[in-house]
Amino acid sequence: MPDGAHVPVLLEEAVAALAIRPGGTYVDATFGRGGHARAILGRLGASGRLLAFDRDPEAEESAAAIDDPRFAFRRIWFSDIADALAALRVPRVDGVLLDLGISSPQIDDPGRGFSFRADGPLDMRMDPTRGESAAAFLARATARELTEVIRDYGEERFAQSIAGAIVAARTLAPVVRTRQLAAIVAKAVGARPRGDRGQDPATRTFQALRIFVNRELAELALTLPRIVPLLDTGGRLAVISFHSLEDRIVKRFIAFASQPFGGDPRLARLPIRTAALPGTPLAPVGRAVRASDREIAANPRARSATLRVAERTADPVPADFGQPVHR
Repeated sequence: MPDGAHVPVLLEEAVAALAIRPGGTYVDATFGRGGHARAILGRLGASGRLLAFDRDPEAEESAAAIDDPRFAFRRIWFSDIADALAALRVPRVDGVLLDLGISSPQIDDPGRGFSFRADGPLDMRMDPTRGESAAAFLARATARELTEVIRDYGEERFAQSIAGAIVAARTLAPVVRTRQLAAIVAKAVGARPRGDRGQDPATRTFQALRIFVNRELAELALTLPRIVPLLDTGGRLAVISFHSLEDRIVKRFIAFASQPFGGDPRLARLPIRTAALPGTPLAPVGRAVRASDREIAANPRARSATLRVAERTADPVPADFGQPVHR
């Protein structure tokens, strides 16, 4: 269901994955502009409840338009989910949805600095009140730091060349505008062959900076193990990711939480009776879901989306439960 200019990806699939109970309590931990939230509310009964979170102040403004006694919104980073639910006096929930990445309104607003399609200040923060902007990072980072960020978070082959070009450019003038950075990257990459010729040369660099500035991968790795103890038995965790770095974390986490001994292959080879194996707090639900050709044709952003789902078992959460290394 479109919400303004934003079309939620895998809307029906994600809501169906939550297996919504009319009287249940659910969390939309990435409210955005409320497309998934409205769909969840449409499936809840009179006694159901939806709690929505987002760090973006514009998401908070969108949430204020939902006048429904079953709905509550809090502006937080989703790694603070446990504290937020405790403050709302909600000990357990029946499902949590994470729709990762950025929304179309964030991309389309030049003032947010997420895109090079229009010129704007190089900010990129989802929460403009916290942390350092992309421009501030570019002003202080060493060539090595820039290379590592662009290479690791953008999976950019020409990271070192791009980093060197940024360092050289800032000696002449601060790099503070989106189009300015895009031009620097384009010049650094030049006419060298790429496997993604239809993609703007600056795409991967902008992705890398956005992920780094917003601590997106660290937030995800922190949040996933914090969600599991909050799920009631049978509760669902549904995560939509948009690039391989996110999906790798989600995939490995679900495998880790749904296999005895965290899937440690060394322990898997030991002669242990099946009945003696410890229980696991999650069980995967089906295979990864990707957008249909029809949805991709209507919304090209859906092309890279992957939905993974897991269900809370009745087994206790181990005392040392946490997130495995994701890289």
